[in-house]
Amino acid sequence: MHILLVEDDGLLAEGIVTALKRSGFAVTWLNKGKTASAYLAGESPDILLLDLGLSDMDGIELLRLVREKKYPTQVLILTARDSTTAKVTGLDAGADDYLTKPFEIDELLARLRVLERRLGNAPTALIQVGPITLDTTHHLALHKGEPINLSRREYMLLKALVEHVGIIQTKEGLEGKLYSWNDEVASNAIEVHIHNLRKKLPADFIRTMRGIGYMVPRQ
Repeated sequence: MHILLVEDDGLLAEGIVTALKRSGFAVTWLNKGKTASAYLAGESPDILLLDLGLSDMDGIELLRLVREKKYPTQVLILTARDSTTAKVTGLDAGADDYLTKPFEIDELLARLRVLERRLGNAPTALIQVGPITLDTTHHLALHKGEPINLSRREYMLLKALVEHVGIIQTKEGLEGKLYSWNDEVASNAIEVHIHNLRKKLPADFIRTMRGIGYMVPRQ
């Protein structure tokens, strides 16, 4: 799951980025609305965390642009504007959720999990595919109820696949869910993660669609 954070308070942004990465998200942080607009023209993060009080433009302007361009990104507003009018304006402009500052990181993570489930069409925090269960609240993977020891990116990759059972995921699309914008990604990174996952999962749980990508078939 790739998150774009647009926030010009550096101290707050660093805290959010640290918390999100610890929770298994790939995060790109930008502090200017115009930079974010250019970024969104070429990239498709799953969720946009958007501050409204940006130094170079109002966040509502960026939100309206996102919706006018029909980018598929879910948008969660983070702002100190706590009036009912401000909330209505943000939601009417196309935000999927609205969180006022100051907020607890746990609440932010809970709201992100809700948006994440919408993206993956998962109704609960538990995703069951055959003998494999993912507990997205506690970031656990289990095989027949027994925990599987996964690295952070192995877990992120497995989650990206089981959230879209029966749908082929391209290598490039999976890279976008695992890595931030400025991360250096080895050309065979996904292949290495897939190889390591397969050693910990049932045979044929992840299938290679040659020349296209990878898929977890319907069980």
